[in-house]
Amino acid sequence: MLNILIVDDEEPARNRMRRMVEAIPQLEVVGEASSAFEALDRIRNLNPDVVLLDISMPGMDGMELARVLQKQTTSPAVIFCTAFQDQALDAFDREAVDYLVKPVRAERLEQALGKARRYLGDRQQEEEQHFLRSTVGGKVVLTPLPKVICLLAEDKYTTVVFEGGETVIDESLTDLEQRFPDVFFRIHRNALVSQRRIRGLERTKQGQILVTLSGTERRPEVSRRNASALRKLLSHLS
Repeated sequence: MLNILIVDDEEPARNRMRRMVEAIPQLEVVGEASSAFEALDRIRNLNPDVVLLDISMPGMDGMELARVLQKQTTSPAVIFCTAFQDQALDAFDREAVDYLVKPVRAERLEQALGKARRYLGDRQQEEEQHFLRSTVGGKVVLTPLPKVICLLAEDKYTTVVFEGGETVIDESLTDLEQRFPDVFFRIHRNALVSQRRIRGLERTKQGQILVTLSGTERRPEVSRRNASALRKLLSHLS
């Protein structure tokens, strides 16, 4: 289900767009806005997936609104719906998914929304490639890779130690090592560490080799099998 926000200063145009959107399965109009400033408020409160955006509006126009959204970390997909035929290049510079000229045809709108669906799916996949996903209290939590310090296999789960805390994920160390070969380094069959977090090695009185990591008091054990490879990595990192 895609949530749609319609932004146009003319009520008849908004009504016509709403009717066309509601005729397409798996779409829902979650709100309307008659100005760019009202649209920003709606976007913050409603979190739409797609904004159907007019260009010519009093005050801030649609192109300027798209510029504002472009600077935000997360923003909805933008489809321009406008009477102007000569601003498509500017629209795509604003990372618009599509550019529709009024009067918008229903089949052309459906095509554009299909593009938006694919765009959002690709963007989500790309974003999630840089996070580790866990579920905490029924909510999905994404931990950015740069904040991850080490990954420890414990029981049937993998504990993620990151800046400020810990969480648990279902992925195995082997899968994570294969997914992020340039991020994590295997120090033990039960542990991967972030290469950028490695600070050194220390040996205990019992002869164990431990790795020191920035951002945590944990000192995961290094197996003898992996110790020489880790020393080699440290020589390159230093």
